Amino acid sequence: MKYSFTSTALAALSLSGSASAFWRMPCRGRTALERVDPIVDPGKISGHAHTVQGSGAFKESVTFDELRASNCTSCQVTQDKSAYWVPSLHFQYTNGTTVLVNQDGGMLAYYLLYGDDPKPFPPGFRMLAGDPFQRNFTGLPVPDPPKPWTGGNVTQEALRLKAVGFNCLHYSVNPPEGTLYRHFMPDKDFLDENCSDGLRLELMFPSCWNGKDLDSEDHKSHMAYPDQVITGDCPSGYDTRVVSLLYEVIWNTQAFKGVDGQFVLSNGDPTGHGYHGDFITGWDEDFLQSAINTCTSESGEIQDCPLFNIQSEADTQLCKAEVPEALANDNCEGPSDGLCGGVQVQYGPAYATMGSSNSSASTTSAPSYTGSTPLVPTLSYQTSLESFASDKYGGGITIEAVSGVTPAPSAPTPVTTEIVGTTTFTSAGAVYEVAIEEVDVYVTEIATATAAAKHKRHYQHHRLNRREHGLLAQ
Repeated sequence: MKYSFTSTALAALSLSGSASAFWRMPCRGRTALERVDPIVDPGKISGHAHTVQGSGAFKESVTFDELRASNCTSCQVTQDKSAYWVPSLHFQYTNGTTVLVNQDGGMLAYYLLYGDDPKPFPPGFRMLAGDPFQRNFTGLPVPDPPKPWTGGNVTQEALRLKAVGFNCLHYSVNPPEGTLYRHFMPDKDFLDENCSDGLRLELMFPSCWNGKDLDSEDHKSHMAYPDQVITGDCPSGYDTRVVSLLYEVIWNTQAFKGVDGQFVLSNGDPTGHGYHGDFITGWDEDFLQSAINTCTSESGEIQDCPLFNIQSEADTQLCKAEVPEALANDNCEGPSDGLCGGVQVQYGPAYATMGSSNSSASTTSAPSYTGSTPLVPTLSYQTSLESFASDKYGGGITIEAVSGVTPAPSAPTPVTTEIVGTTTFTSAGAVYEVAIEEVDVYVTEIATATAAAKHKRHYQHHRLNRREHGLLAQ
């Protein structure tokens, strides 16, 4: 069953210079799955496993020049020798045994060109987002209040917590959830019942830079979030806007439907609040500046940028980092007795200790799954946000409907497009001129549908995404 919906598409032109151009960097291959983190644990073995995309030079301690010198990348644009990594997702059976959940389609790294004049990452630039020790959503409303946010919702701590997303994917039933809509891991029963196409983990990186430091002691303090997480104004002292970076990774949680156990991140987190990610630029700075200036399509497709050299998905699978000798016997894929590296499962809500299973257990930890589930808020599957999947792996940035403009009830009507008027509105200090374009769409499953009809529906799906992206995003 395909989903049916009627939507009002809003195409907006900002009078303040806000951009809607972007590109999605597909990194289909996995360069490594190992306990290595050259930002947090340089030169040594990391405490927990990461799934790594990008440059084949990835290792315990790596420089910008080494990333650039690699003869391969697991991303499709060969000029991108950056390193991208996040904790892997595992399934833990009731006896404590863990296995890696299959990672569908590698990673999508979104390069969003927000701000009046976004800058490229300079050589040596690195940063991380999220906190692997976090185990609760401290004092913030659930779900997020309507934007624009103010007060306690725009502190850097609040924005960091809101920069994590767990998107339940169900392409054939219900409208899709919005990016960064849910900031925690849904429980197993919810995933089984609602998320037939898996779980998309999302992470937004801060895009406001202090303009001088390539890194900082905590790998965060040289960066800050704009006041609406993705868009908005930068705080004082962080006036340089760099290109905005967002990660998406889809995990096939449905492979474990009906199986007793729980999902847990490699850092021992079953709540999702401790999701995090790291980035080291591997772009030539001048080339990235040219891409920012030139790759201004609103489609997000790398094929629409004439600068990019694009390799096949098959070739991205061939790029592998060298496994450190100390990790030769690691079994992060499983089946294994517990998580890779002996990491404890810690439910919180207290701040985690990240100790191994051989160290003194925290009062908030459980060495194996006991049948209990983390205490997390409940959010319904339906949302007020609209999203259109941007490629076959289900990637997509969401567009928030303008207050007072909501989708009409589902109805089996023909596809129609009509400009019904224009208006203006103000958001976060920016004045927008809006063309309101009414688009009525229905997609239902028909047993005798021809391949040509299915192809037509697929094209309309992507055309809507290109029209809407970025104009009222987040």
